[in-house]
Amino acid sequence: MKKVLFFFVLILLINQYIKGQSSINGKITVQDNEPLPGANIYISDIHKGTVSDENGNYSLTGLPNGKLKIQFSFIGYENVIETVFLAGLPIRLNISLKQTSIEAEEIIISGGYNSTQHDNAVKIDVLKLNSSLNRVSPNFTEILTTVPGVDMISKGSGVSKPVIRGLSMDNVLTLNNGVRNENYQYSDHHPLGIDEFGIENVEVIKGPASLLYGSDAIGGVINFIKEKPAPVGKIIGDYNMQLFSNTVGVTNSIGLKGTSKNVFGGIHIGIKSNTDFLQGGGVFVPNSRFNENSFKANAGFTNDKGVFKLYYDYNRQKLGLTEDETIEQISVRGRKNEIWYQQFNNHVLSSQNKIFLNKFKLEINSALQSVDLIHYAGIDTTEIAMNLSTLTYEAKFYMPSSEKSEYIIGMQGLNQSNKNFDNTEVILLPDAKTKNYSAFGLVQYTFFKLLKLQTGIRYDNKTISTRPVGFPADYNYREAINKNYGSFNGSFGATYNHSEKLLFRANIAAAYRTPNLAELTSNGKHELRYEIGNRNLVPQNAYETDVSGHYHLKYLTFDIAGFYNMIDNYIYISPTGDTMITGDKIFRYMQSDAVLYGGEAGLHIHFEQMKWLHFETTFSSVTGKQANGDYLPFIPANKFHCELKFEKETLLFFQNAYFKISSLTAFAQNNPAPDEEITPGYSLFDLGFGANIKFRNQNISIALSANNLFDKKYADHLSTLKEVNYFNPGRNISFSLRIPFGIK
Repeated sequence: MKKVLFFFVLILLINQYIKGQSSINGKITVQDNEPLPGANIYISDIHKGTVSDENGNYSLTGLPNGKLKIQFSFIGYENVIETVFLAGLPIRLNISLKQTSIEAEEIIISGGYNSTQHDNAVKIDVLKLNSSLNRVSPNFTEILTTVPGVDMISKGSGVSKPVIRGLSMDNVLTLNNGVRNENYQYSDHHPLGIDEFGIENVEVIKGPASLLYGSDAIGGVINFIKEKPAPVGKIIGDYNMQLFSNTVGVTNSIGLKGTSKNVFGGIHIGIKSNTDFLQGGGVFVPNSRFNENSFKANAGFTNDKGVFKLYYDYNRQKLGLTEDETIEQISVRGRKNEIWYQQFNNHVLSSQNKIFLNKFKLEINSALQSVDLIHYAGIDTTEIAMNLSTLTYEAKFYMPSSEKSEYIIGMQGLNQSNKNFDNTEVILLPDAKTKNYSAFGLVQYTFFKLLKLQTGIRYDNKTISTRPVGFPADYNYREAINKNYGSFNGSFGATYNHSEKLLFRANIAAAYRTPNLAELTSNGKHELRYEIGNRNLVPQNAYETDVSGHYHLKYLTFDIAGFYNMIDNYIYISPTGDTMITGDKIFRYMQSDAVLYGGEAGLHIHFEQMKWLHFETTFSSVTGKQANGDYLPFIPANKFHCELKFEKETLLFFQNAYFKISSLTAFAQNNPAPDEEITPGYSLFDLGFGANIKFRNQNISIALSANNLFDKKYADHLSTLKEVNYFNPGRNISFSLRIPFGIK
């Protein structure tokens, strides 16, 4: 059998090498057949792109054989996405781009294979971080909440976590460029741990995605996609600065990247520094200060045989904790973290590779992460100190496909170790080892060019083993545990393109999540409470049905979606009503059957007779209940967002100038969980202005904005600062500057 397999692979390799190299060339034009210089041409599968010259011509050489998607784009024009089948011969592909004022369709990669947003059976939202129209905030997670159905749990500007359709923490999987983000995501007191430096797009899957990503994707996936390499033959970079009045904050970053015919690489350095923020009304919140440093580097090689990429990310965060002890000791607003703060030191080294074997494609990825979590009480006084080391790896085999079909089989694995540092005051989580192995298959097929069906199945096996903590006579003794979990899950979805303008989606998915280490074994003080785990917890199982529709015209888009998610054995932490002798309230992990349901809707209008005017509005709603009728914790209030934007290509000495007015209305959350309180509704208003300035041959982008314009004093339902009677940030005036540059 081994000889037969070896012979089969050898034939494929020989066949690949004897074929000539493939290439694509052509001309990019606009209306009246005018050439379009500076258009972007990019093939995400091989991480390679170029730009059209002054005559609109472009050329990409050294391409692999097989099926590829190529995207043509230029600001203010519709993206064109073409599927090509290369077989060792040059292809001529001329493209005509049409002007548009509506956000263009993108190629997405989080659906398992490269596809367009309209092709995928599961709706995937794309948030472009390099857009000057994004909300500017010292809190990076706040930018994600512009996606309908996405919210955040926050403990000030430095500590926040995304929420998708009412699910959060380990129920939402975050990916750092496709790599599982493993950095103690189980707690609402821990940060996201991913910054915006060097990130180009964020892809958001709302709803179960365990088929492709396994446990922790029960509520959805947020994938932070790194920026594209420089066009072939270019060395480019940019400098970015942001200033914030509310936190007296400053963010600085600089990036540089270059690409030759086959080799590409880049680096990115970022620094953030913020003082304690001001709540509405001007009172500062003690110890909400935070500081962050990051360094990112990447290198890669691409040719007609494959693409090989290596990434290294380092991130260090120091995040103040606003607790009773802090409030008593800090009376002066400051910037430096000295007492009652947590520090995360995060290293990620990842290797991502694709090998092209004619009509076959093999993807092999691996990553090694090391995260130190340290809680400091007093100066140089360590309360909790742990290290989480994780090795993840996966292999995906893409079978020969056609215009109608896609076939994927794959396997994934995880080996993880949690270890406490010596001489720490609190052993919140024991030393432990976790292993996970899985296999999956995914099939997509298109019927009659209108109906696209997608289905798949997956099996996971996971083991968790811990060392005992303390001695049997101790009150907080924890004996060792050895858990083994196995689970099947899958999904079935369909996309029906009624016309080029109208499509419908429906998806049914089964997903699961195993109890994590904290939920099984916690026994110690964590922030304001004493947390106790439950070794008898069993895996969560979710069964979600979601439907959505999309309609677009030249000057209008409309999206609507609804979901119903039943979760067996939903895991949550709840107060017990008891206290420790120290006075700390005791919380225990529990579980109950639950259901979540709701939906989102969005409308974007660009008035044909007033091309300078845009109007956007979105609405999102979710309700979460336990089987006994109690409401679930951390369920966001219904929210309604509106934005009016004015654009002008030339305004005095400004280019591509815009001015926008936006409002956010959060309705009262009158359905709190047993350990929560009713939260009143509120409305916030923002203003923003931005433009490009050309100074000699240098382009400069500037933006000025005012968030919470009227300095509203409010508390969001998902703010954990309510526990210590503080409110969300007040007015924030921000200024951002971006200077792109190139090196000949």
